[in-house]
Amino acid sequence: MAEAGPQQREMVFLPEGAKRTRGRNAQQINILVARAVAEAVRSTLGPKGMDKMIVDELGDIIISNDGATILDNISIDHPIGKMMVEVAKTQDSEVGDGTTTVVVLAGGLLEKAEKLLEDEIHPSVIIKGYRMASHKAVEVLNEIADPIDIENKTILREIALTTMTGKSAESEKSLSDIVVDAVLQVAEKQGKETIVDKDQIKIEKKDGGHVSESELIRGIVVDKEIVHSGMPKLVNNARIALIDVALEVKETETDAEISISDPEQLQAFIDKEESMLKEMVDRIAKTKANVVMCQKGIDDIAQHFLAKAGIAACRRVKKSDMEKLSKATGGKLISRLADISEEDLGHAKIVQEKKIGGEAMTFIEGCKNPKSVTILVRGGTSHVVAEVERAVVDAVGSVSTALKDGKIVSGGGSTEMQLSMRLRDYAKTVGGREQLAIECFAEALEIIPKALAETAGMDAIDTLVDLRSKHSVKKGKNIGVNVFKAKLVDMLAEKVIEPMRVKRQAIVSATEVAEMILRIDDIIAGSSKNRGMPPGGMGGMPGGMGDMDM
Repeated sequence: MAEAGPQQREMVFLPEGAKRTRGRNAQQINILVARAVAEAVRSTLGPKGMDKMIVDELGDIIISNDGATILDNISIDHPIGKMMVEVAKTQDSEVGDGTTTVVVLAGGLLEKAEKLLEDEIHPSVIIKGYRMASHKAVEVLNEIADPIDIENKTILREIALTTMTGKSAESEKSLSDIVVDAVLQVAEKQGKETIVDKDQIKIEKKDGGHVSESELIRGIVVDKEIVHSGMPKLVNNARIALIDVALEVKETETDAEISISDPEQLQAFIDKEESMLKEMVDRIAKTKANVVMCQKGIDDIAQHFLAKAGIAACRRVKKSDMEKLSKATGGKLISRLADISEEDLGHAKIVQEKKIGGEAMTFIEGCKNPKSVTILVRGGTSHVVAEVERAVVDAVGSVSTALKDGKIVSGGGSTEMQLSMRLRDYAKTVGGREQLAIECFAEALEIIPKALAETAGMDAIDTLVDLRSKHSVKKGKNIGVNVFKAKLVDMLAEKVIEPMRVKRQAIVSATEVAEMILRIDDIIAGSSKNRGMPPGGMGGMPGGMGDMDM
C-alpha cells in the first residue's frame, strides 16, 4: 500500500478577528453593495425623479436629487460603496452633470455581469467585452452627436435648462439665461478651443426672497461689510486698491522689550505708530483710490484716516475673492505698499454695501470686461437655496462642457437607447464569449430610459419595446421618453439636449469602476482592535463578509 502523503493544512497569516472572503462570494458581495448604492439614487433620475432627505448626525437636513450630493452625504462604510461615491464625484468635477446616470449605469453593468458569472463566464472575459463595448459606444457617440454653434445662446440656454429641470429650478427660466451669460462672460478663446474656468464664476447664496430674484453680478459680491461708519456706502466710478498687506503696525519678528520711563516717551511712541498708519493711508490716497479691499486686518486708526480721505474699505477679504476681484476689475494684488501706483488699481462702475437676507455685503459691479463674475442665488428657505445652487452649479458645468466640445446629443434616454441598438449589432460581429458581455453592456444602457419611464408612471417594458422599434429606423435616433407628456417623442425637437461629453464621461467612468470591481476576488478586512498586531498562529478564520455595513 502506498503511504498517505502529509495532510494539507491551510497556512494562517492574518491576525485574529480578520475577515476574509474569496472567489465567488467576494464577487457576489461586491456586486450586491454596488447595486444597492445604485438603487439608492435610481429613483432620483430625470425631471420627475424623487428627492432624498438626508439627516446627518448633528441633525442637519439636506434635501436633494443630485446623485453626487446624495452619495457624498450618506455615510457609506463599505469600500465598494466608497468606490461608487468616487465615480459620482469624478463625473461631477469633470463635466458637472450626469452623476446619477453614471452610478445607475455602473450598477446596471454589474447586475448584468452577475448573470454572466453565474453562467461560468470568467471575469476577465466580461472585462474584455465591457472594454470593447465602451470603446465602440464612444465611437458611436461621436458619430451620432450633432455639432453646435457655440455663439448660439439659444442652444446653450436649452442645455442649461435641460440640466436644471427636475432640480427645483426649472420653473425660473431666467436662471438659464443667468448661467449662459455668466459662462460666456468668463470664457476665453485659446486657439480653436474655448476654455471656461468654472472657478471664476462665484456662486453666492442667500436665504429670503424668491428664486426669480436671483441675478448675475458682472463683478464680485464680497461677503464683508464696509468697516467704518464714516466711510461712504456707495462709491461711483470706483478705483479699487487690492491690498495683500495688513494696514496695521507690524510687530517685531524677534522678541523685544521696550522700557518707557517717561509719559512723553509713551506719547512719542503712540504718535509714531499713528504717523506710520497715516503714511500707509497717504500712500493709498496718493494713487486716487477710493475703495480698498484688504486681505488682512485694518487698524482702527487706519480706518479713521481712510474714512477722512473718503475711501471705503473692507478687511479680511478671502484670498479666493481677492483673486476674483483682480480678474474682474483688472487690478493687481499689492504685497508692498511702497510699490503701489495708480496703474495697479482696478476699476468698477459702482461699489455699494447692500443688505441681503439681513446681512451686509459689498457689491463690486459694472466692471468693463470682467473675467470673473458672481451669481447671487435667492430662495425662500435654506433648503430651496441649497438645491437651486446645486442646479446652477450643474448647469454651469454642462454649458462649459458644451462650449469646450461643441457637440450635443438628445436627452430623455434616446442616446442610451441608440447606443444599445448599435452595440447589439456590433456584438454579432465579434463572436466568442465577449459577444455575451457586449450584449449585457447594451442591456445595461437601457436602464436609463427604463428608469425615466418608471418615474413618469409609464409601463417600463412597453416603453422599452416601443423605443427599440422606433430606434430600429434610421431617423429614430433622437426618440426618447418625454416624462411630462408620458410618451415617446423626438427629444431634439423638444429641445431636450445635453453635451456629448456628459454621456461619454458617464460611459467611460461606469465601465472603469465595473471592471475594477469585477477584478476583485479576495477581500481581507482586518479587525480594528487587532490592527497592527503581529500575525500569529490564530484559529479558524471567518469566511463571510456579509455583515459589512454600507
